[in-house]
Amino acid sequence: MSGSSDLIPIVSKIFCSSSLTTLTVRKRPRVVNGGGFAVTDRRPKTIFTVDGCGVIGSKGQLLVRDEDGASILRIQKKGGVVQALSTGHQWKGFADNQGTNKLVFSLKESRACFAKNERIRICTEPRSSHRDWDYEVHGSFPDKDCSINDRRGAIVAEVIVSEMMESKEIYQLIVRPGYDQAFVVGVIAVLDSIHGESTSC
Repeated sequence: MSGSSDLIPIVSKIFCSSSLTTLTVRKRPRVVNGGGFAVTDRRPKTIFTVDGCGVIGSKGQLLVRDEDGASILRIQKKGGVVQALSTGHQWKGFADNQGTNKLVFSLKESRACFAKNERIRICTEPRSSHRDWDYEVHGSFPDKDCSINDRRGAIVAEVIVSEMMESKEIYQLIVRPGYDQAFVVGVIAVLDSIHGESTSC
């Protein structure tokens, strides 16, 4: 990566790094701070926290905060009669910056999402007419063995369990250079909720 033109901001360019970044995700017990998870860097310093309905008090809502505790991404599960009759659920992510709520991505959850190799697709905003998705999830999130890939098949981020980690309560998130880490954490938050993990009630 040679400069800002190589960055792919979705939430904000301040969350993009020009180098490969390895983050550690630690689930919070539901009895402590209402669940969710924290994301740390190598120092280790907490750079993101994710709150689910145990903290927020609203089912189908997630909140991503930065290292200062400021809300940067609000994610909502779309509901209603039409959604209930469709083949899946949709999640929408809004950049939460100084009171503005700008839609930055939507994620389609299939009814069969619990199948191990089901691919969940994500569309970023603004959308162009020639595409209906930009990224998709490959592999198994519950096994902590999955990746987020772009339309060309290139890996954007990977979820893995290190051999040094004895529990899936702690896992690694590897984000490729240039990609928006806040966006990736937001997608992981939705996957966590879909699979009934730390952010769910």
